[in-house]
Amino acid sequence: WKGFQDAQEKFGKDKLEIKYLESKQDADYVQNIDTFADEEMDLIIGVGYQLKDSIEESAKNYPEQKFAILDETYDTIQENVIPVVFKEEESAYLVGVMAAKMSKTNKVGFIGGLPAPSVVRYQYGYKYGVTNTNKDTQILEQYVNSFTDQAKGKSIAKQMQSSNADIILAAAGDSGTGAIEAAKEANKYAIGVDRDQSDLAPKNVLTSALKKVNVGVYDTVKEFVEGKLTGGQEKVYGLKEDGVGIPETTKNLVPQNIIDYVNSMIEKIKNDEIKVPATEEEYKSM
Repeated sequence: WKGFQDAQEKFGKDKLEIKYLESKQDADYVQNIDTFADEEMDLIIGVGYQLKDSIEESAKNYPEQKFAILDETYDTIQENVIPVVFKEEESAYLVGVMAAKMSKTNKVGFIGGLPAPSVVRYQYGYKYGVTNTNKDTQILEQYVNSFTDQAKGKSIAKQMQSSNADIILAAAGDSGTGAIEAAKEANKYAIGVDRDQSDLAPKNVLTSALKKVNVGVYDTVKEFVEGKLTGGQEKVYGLKEDGVGIPETTKNLVPQNIIDYVNSMIEKIKNDEIKVPATEEEYKSM
């Protein structure tokens, strides 16, 4: 929504009308997309891998309109569909490097919501960042099987802390908020995802693995308004495209020498000197 608002600010309300509909359940997906299609909205963006089939179906039914989907792509992309995907593994690698350098126990944790492609990218990018920095660091891993269960996210984080994990990355939506709460209570560290989550616990959120969805959306809308948006191919956002990264607030808790080291890793990734794995298969082949 921030990306939409930024685009409207650039082009003006007379040039760009924006709207959103929130889906409360799976049954709402196609209905909401078709509502906008029937209103002849020119570009419809679905947020999240769960809308994959619904966007594909509606794009077939409304060939004159353009559709984009965030966090998912297709083996065969229709001409009026634009998948927008992010290299979450790259920002996860950076926070993994920090976790390995900052851990006092040589034990860190990863908590996932559901094994969605984007969460898996966070998982293996983080693991590679940790193991590539300090191979002696142990990584505890567990899935909540929910993006909304704060209590379970907190409970898993507490179990990991009792096993000596002093830094935990939670790529788990609202379940991850529970893990941040656990870090606050135990006076240990959590790592946020997607946005800068330091506001939830300024003394305990070490850093965040940013995914700048607003950048992807803004670019997509801007290209559409300017008549430059090409369907049938995916748009990929990594460090090179300023689509992922770490927030300014990292300097509040992470020493400058570690930040400098992480910045050197950013350059290596941008220059293709480091290839970050995005899947279990890629991780195991490293």
